Amino acid sequence: MRAFANHRRGRWRGAWGLAWGTAWCLALAFAPTVRAQHITAQTLLDRAQIQDLITRYYYNFGNDHPQSFTDFYADDAELILGATHFKGRAGIEKAYAHAGGASPIRKAYSFNVTISNPLIVVHGDAATSQLIFTEFLIEKQGDPPRVTAQGREYATFVKVHGQWRYKTREIKGGTAPPEGWKP
Repeated sequence: MRAFANHRRGRWRGAWGLAWGTAWCLALAFAPTVRAQHITAQTLLDRAQIQDLITRYYYNFGNDHPQSFTDFYADDAELILGATHFKGRAGIEKAYAHAGGASPIRKAYSFNVTISNPLIVVHGDAATSQLIFTEFLIEKQGDPPRVTAQGREYATFVKVHGQWRYKTREIKGGTAPPEGWKP
């Protein structure tokens, strides 16, 4: 009798497992999906050019002979660091000159910035990106790397004479995007 009860209980559990599995599959099938951008050869090329711009920009930090940071921006661009806004090439140049003077990276053995999870969406001659950056500092040769900052970058881009340039670049901590952000 006990064997018969255990057998019936096993079938009961199997039926519930099947029901839950079916419900889960249906939920996944009808769940809203995030639509990816329609991919064309041009969007792939534009994304690659924007990612190259971002990568070259971040390689510029800690470089002994950096390219002018303003070269990465459109003439009417805006750099937003927290509550501080720097507008136009002159304002952005001032931001980098002010930040570089007493920077600890000037005396460090190594300073590197990595970027991850770039999401680049192209809209014709404009584009958006969002990514995570992490700064690593090595004070002296042989020291372990130390994370000095991590945050998110939200940017818009425009094509200027066929070249992608930052239009806006906002650096933020936390996970909340800027107000009104649309990728």
